[in-house]
Amino acid sequence: MAKDRTQIVTLLDVAAKAGVSSMTVSKVMRGVGNISRGTQQRVRCAADELGYLPNNIAGSLSSRKSRMVAVIIPSISDIVFSEVLSGVNAILGPNGLHTFIGESHFDPGIEENLVREMLSFRPAGLLLNGGMARSAVCHRLLERRTCPAIQLWDCESDDLDFSAGPSHKEAGQLVAAHFLERGLRRVAYVGAELEKDLCARWRYGALRSMLASANIELVSMVCENRPRQAETGRVLTQELIRHHPEIQAIHFLNDAMALGGLSYLHEASIPVPEQISVVGFNGTSIANTVRTRLTTVDTPRAEIGKMAAQSLLNILANVHVDRSWRAEIQLIQGNTTTKR
Repeated sequence: MAKDRTQIVTLLDVAAKAGVSSMTVSKVMRGVGNISRGTQQRVRCAADELGYLPNNIAGSLSSRKSRMVAVIIPSISDIVFSEVLSGVNAILGPNGLHTFIGESHFDPGIEENLVREMLSFRPAGLLLNGGMARSAVCHRLLERRTCPAIQLWDCESDDLDFSAGPSHKEAGQLVAAHFLERGLRRVAYVGAELEKDLCARWRYGALRSMLASANIELVSMVCENRPRQAETGRVLTQELIRHHPEIQAIHFLNDAMALGGLSYLHEASIPVPEQISVVGFNGTSIANTVRTRLTTVDTPRAEIGKMAAQSLLNILANVHVDRSWRAEIQLIQGNTTTKR
């Protein structure tokens, strides 16, 4: 006979089966009170047999002590943000806190709705991605929050309680300096969604500005309606070479797009780095390198998540924290760039 999934097992059901009061069941479920081990075991066995699940959301509303931390990232399928999230969970999990995740897809409207929904659950804290073009309503929601809020992936904005991430301006300057040191003067940038991803736009701006100071005009190939993935890098690189065959170096928005660009250059028999040098960003390709070692700016993605989570714990414990933490980044020389 099929189980009736509409019938909710209540605390009273558990109390009746265990032969104790509902107050005793409540204390056992919350881990409070001076309850004997035998009674605790009897209550938990009864709860397991009946399939009882405590309403932790209701409990957090009444006690104002939630064990949930809300996290809003652009995409959980993006390895950068999944590794940041892994770092967050590595710290919060052992301290009895759990994350519930929302994906903004760099959309201010989606982020606004997520912030409103998540704050309605009164979480212990809120972690959200930096470099977003936030709506005015979202800013007001964040200003009125009752929990600590931490910014991920950007160390330079100070409108929340703490920020952890790299300096994106520094990243753009590292790439520009790398090209200049190697005598590469015909330089291009390939990216996507710069109107949505302000962090990527800041890197792009720093790259262009530093090259301009050396009298180099940056050629840009950017598409706002394509994903930041390998196929986009491939398509945009093909278009770039069609219009600018003189290009000597390309900086890509991320490693995924760089690998897509390299795929096209290889199939087009354009030698890398002899004819065109290639640089990525974020370091996600490093662990999977076999033959082609992409030159890239490496970022400590999991460490950013850990630092953000630890700072949240410190704030909750009334321990002083600085307003921001700047992640150390470095340009890793691979075999996709060379001197001219």
